[in-house]
Amino acid sequence: MRVATALFLLAMAAPAAAQVTRLDIKSREVTGGYERINGEAHGEVDPGDRRNRIVQDLELAPRNARGKVEYVATFTLIKPADPTRFSGVLMYSVVNRGNGAPVESPEGHASLVSGWQGDVIPTPNNQTIRVPIARDVTGPVLARFVDLPAGTTTASIRLGSMGSAAYPPVSLDTSRATLTFHAGETVTGAHTGTGTVAASEWAFADCRSKPFPGVPDAARLCLKSGFDPARLYELVYTAKDPLVLGVGLAAARDLVSFFRYARADQAGTPNPLAGAITHSVASGTSQAGNLLKTFVHLGFNEDLAGRIVWDGIFPFIAARQTPLNFRFAAPGGAAALYEPGSEPVLWWSKYADPRRGGKSASLLDRCGATNTCPKVFEAFGATEFWGLRMSPGLVGTDAAHDIPLPDNVRRYYMPGTNHGGGRGGFDVAQTANDRCALPQNPNPMAETTRALTAALVDWVVRGTPPPPSRYPTLASGDLVAPTRAATGFPSIPGLPFADQFVNAVLDYDFGPTFLYEDLSGVAGRQPPAITRVIPTLVPRVNADGNETSGIPSILHQAPLGTYLGWNIQSDGFFKGQICGFSGGYVPFAVTRDQRMKSGDPRLSIEERYGTLDGYLCAAKRAAGALVRDRFLLQADADRMIDAAAKTAVLPASAASTPEQRRIADLVCRSSS
Repeated sequence: MRVATALFLLAMAAPAAAQVTRLDIKSREVTGGYERINGEAHGEVDPGDRRNRIVQDLELAPRNARGKVEYVATFTLIKPADPTRFSGVLMYSVVNRGNGAPVESPEGHASLVSGWQGDVIPTPNNQTIRVPIARDVTGPVLARFVDLPAGTTTASIRLGSMGSAAYPPVSLDTSRATLTFHAGETVTGAHTGTGTVAASEWAFADCRSKPFPGVPDAARLCLKSGFDPARLYELVYTAKDPLVLGVGLAAARDLVSFFRYARADQAGTPNPLAGAITHSVASGTSQAGNLLKTFVHLGFNEDLAGRIVWDGIFPFIAARQTPLNFRFAAPGGAAALYEPGSEPVLWWSKYADPRRGGKSASLLDRCGATNTCPKVFEAFGATEFWGLRMSPGLVGTDAAHDIPLPDNVRRYYMPGTNHGGGRGGFDVAQTANDRCALPQNPNPMAETTRALTAALVDWVVRGTPPPPSRYPTLASGDLVAPTRAATGFPSIPGLPFADQFVNAVLDYDFGPTFLYEDLSGVAGRQPPAITRVIPTLVPRVNADGNETSGIPSILHQAPLGTYLGWNIQSDGFFKGQICGFSGGYVPFAVTRDQRMKSGDPRLSIEERYGTLDGYLCAAKRAAGALVRDRFLLQADADRMIDAAAKTAVLPASAASTPEQRRIADLVCRSSS
């Protein structure tokens, strides 16, 4: 009887510990063997709990009668309608800027998404969260505007700040703000042609329907003479009423804890997954993957009852942390100049950060202290080095040695890929990228990512040892300076290569109230001063310009061209610099004659493979090795080889020359 009573009390205590006070289910439907549940989670955060104290400005947020800070987060859950098909695994996908959806799992997993980013504007299809506002709190905010079309007089401060909701100015008096412009800007933040727009020449206003000074508008900026497309503009103003965005971290923790451990909410609404969850795994891509690092680093993988939230996490193409937990944060940023994210701890083992004077720390310090660290898969590609400042996470800010990985972390590198990977396929020609000089990079990541996700679940649930880490290191000579000489990048006709392509890691000074190691606190200086350039390394390449380390895809191992993690801006203010997070592609010549005429040093496709049969032998060899090493699922390998067999990249053996057949025979013999 005492045991039963104890279990009953434990079950009833779980909802209170999880701090989800009410589960408001808006809809339930069953289709195709899966149940889909949409709803809102009403929760509250206790400012006095040690697990919540790191949330910036939580003590300044309004409280309810119980002394708690409230939030409301949307969620969508998909699970097998038949309980006997349920695997017991909860897969949580972190949404990116509110976008993302759960998926139907053939393996029988439950799939969950929810809102965590408090500045996302709600739509019928996204995931959002209502977080509190710290009223009457003020501070400096920076908004940047670039490539505005000629004739534009009005710009949205929201878009300029990379957030989804503009922080309102304390005053519409432009004498209390500063608007500057630049004619040029380098990757290290040096400016040319700088000037200041007089306060009388612009307004916080909308001039789209009424001439300057327009209609007063705290969310817009109107320039009397119109914006010059050749200039970059920076607005610094004093804002008020910051969102307490760090509450989103607590909300994600509490919602997952509720679905994993609770029986019902405080009103008695049953947990749809009550008693069914044995393990939970989270994945996040880009910004969402950065959030997983922030979540674990700030201690949120311990729930309010001291239990682990996620047993495993998969931050994918996530080079930084998400700038969420400081005053007037803009978590929608993406590593542009002055946007924070590379300041905090970025490494999984302890490292002292000598260039920035930090203490010895790691991403796992807080969870290690509470025994709540997850198993970690970290995977990324070439663009993360070139455009998103990946280097310090591997070699620190001095780039002097490899930072080792702890036993619970595996790292996987997908060479020659852009941010998120290309569309795959085996076509030589590829379409152009908008505003980028080179065609889009088709080199895929999706198939490797699927295999790694399955391996992470196996590691978490069954204890199956995961594939060994594969990534470039200093010790192996695979990480070098981002210059032509150091990388060994070949001279390819028509392809410029500048030694300043890389998006430099800069040491920012946001002022003494900014907590750099935790990416928290208050940024008192905008724009921040740049104190130094942090050494940045990238993977070296072979004679084709293709990277040589990591887990190469089938297309990378049987290449049809050079696959780049960078591209070149073809127009606009940043013309000639790296083009966002787009990867470039430079196809090989098809024949030797074409190659010789253009002066291309890279072998042609026919010189490499001879015939289509030769190409298939190379592709099959690559696929077999990837499947063997658990970096490719057999079903994906079969599908990709079938696609390669249908390509018109080379003639079939029956239509080939004796020389082409000889080359193909050599390729196939080496592949056997």
